[in-house]
Amino acid sequence: MSEVQSEDHDQLADLSRGQIGVLLISIAVVALSGIAYELIIGTVSSYLLGNSVYQFSLTIGLFMFAMGIGSYFSKLLMNHLVTNFVLVEITISLVGGAASMILFLAFPLIMPLYQAVMYTLIIVIGSLVGLEIPLLTRIISQKDSLKDSIAHVLSLDYVGALIGSVAFPLVLLPFLGLIRSSFAIGLLNIGVALINVVVFWKHLRVPRAVASFAGGTALLLLIALLGGTRLSSYAEQFLYSDQIIFSKQTQYQRIILTKSLMDQDHRLYLDGHIQFSQRDEYRYHEALVHPLMSLPGPRKRVLIMGGGDGMAARELLKYDDVEEIHLVDIDPEMTRLCSEVPMIAKINQGALEDPRVKIFHEDAFNFVNQPGVLYDRIISDLPDPHNEALNKLYAREFYTMLRKRMTPEGYLVSQSSSPYFTRRTYWCIATTMEAAGLYPQSYQITVPSFSIWGFHLAANQPITAQPQFEVPTRYLDLETFRAACLFPRDMRRIDTAVNSIMEPKLYHYYMQELREPATVAVAELAKK
Repeated sequence: MSEVQSEDHDQLADLSRGQIGVLLISIAVVALSGIAYELIIGTVSSYLLGNSVYQFSLTIGLFMFAMGIGSYFSKLLMNHLVTNFVLVEITISLVGGAASMILFLAFPLIMPLYQAVMYTLIIVIGSLVGLEIPLLTRIISQKDSLKDSIAHVLSLDYVGALIGSVAFPLVLLPFLGLIRSSFAIGLLNIGVALINVVVFWKHLRVPRAVASFAGGTALLLLIALLGGTRLSSYAEQFLYSDQIIFSKQTQYQRIILTKSLMDQDHRLYLDGHIQFSQRDEYRYHEALVHPLMSLPGPRKRVLIMGGGDGMAARELLKYDDVEEIHLVDIDPEMTRLCSEVPMIAKINQGALEDPRVKIFHEDAFNFVNQPGVLYDRIISDLPDPHNEALNKLYAREFYTMLRKRMTPEGYLVSQSSSPYFTRRTYWCIATTMEAAGLYPQSYQITVPSFSIWGFHLAANQPITAQPQFEVPTRYLDLETFRAACLFPRDMRRIDTAVNSIMEPKLYHYYMQELREPATVAVAELAKK
């Protein structure tokens, strides 16, 4: 043992129980912060790139690997253990605190290098987290036995990880958002560093310099946290071509409302995916609603799944014989926004406030799976299957459940993505409906903000009747609908697997087609 190591050992052997307690609390905070940084990076990457399972799996796996690297190299830090621990905390607070902001800026500014930036952040933060636990264990073992030290460190490490994993979705994300959450966790790290500076002042190699470094970092992170809303708006604005006039992170999704200064067009985005453009939303919603409602049969009771913007409900309210509309949207902030923001309420004509519309803030899958009333018409206006949670809403099991909630003569329509850009996805939905015992009729239209978009209209028996369009429309009529049922060669039906909860084929098709749209389209044409 060197002279410096011996001196460090002698000093740490005199630690009080209070000082040991501070170190143990530090362990829990370190674990909490580590898991939070993992979740923040995984969530940002899922938001920007999609494919959440891939992003989280990659983030967690690489983070654990980096922790192993940090743990291995911790053996090189044999001297000035407390000083090294505090410096590691300060560095983590800086890098981890800025991680979310860095990723949001890297995506639009240097998009081809985004993943390289993400991997670098994961490795740096993971390696630093990997350094912390061995350092703390080594410090505590100077006072307690190695057996007790390891037991205390690991138990509190697991407790901290649990707290962090629960706090992120329930507290941090909905109340602070991604960028401010990152700064808040950074402040937590620097708080641990400052407490350890005070408690272990005499054990630090250059206490004044370390204290100044920690204090300056804390001040920087506090300013960033207080200005987090502006920083978030600044970073997010790079992702959209139009001016952001409203943004909110809810428990379920990121809601963005933009306005074009050129033509005053308003657009609504959920998790980066466009939901409607004021300029052409009527095309989409007329095509979604009126073919379904124009077929013969009762239509007193209608279910809308999704549709929290109120546009589908607006079209339904044109029918005098519709007595009850049940709208199921999981996010109360979505329906509140579209009811209270004058611009959106003007577009949906106050449909969400109509007494015939009853709103349920539930998961559509769980809602349909419960016993309840039967519906004459069902509208699935749900987001594209860009993650596993949404995939189940296009699964055979879900369509089987929907059949049980339909009257025998009822009809179902589902928005089904683009038959051109996501051809396999589109026809997989039709194949899956058939596997559930439904008979789909497929059609596609052009929505300028969406490009070519497709739908599937289905019933418990083959649809032979022609729709009779009785209500005023701006776009759709019988001739337009007949043309919409025709598919050119590059959009015609292809063979696909059936999508199910246990085998999420649709999700894999969708992500593959988003990554390689041109390659997939050429390959399918070559088969003809």
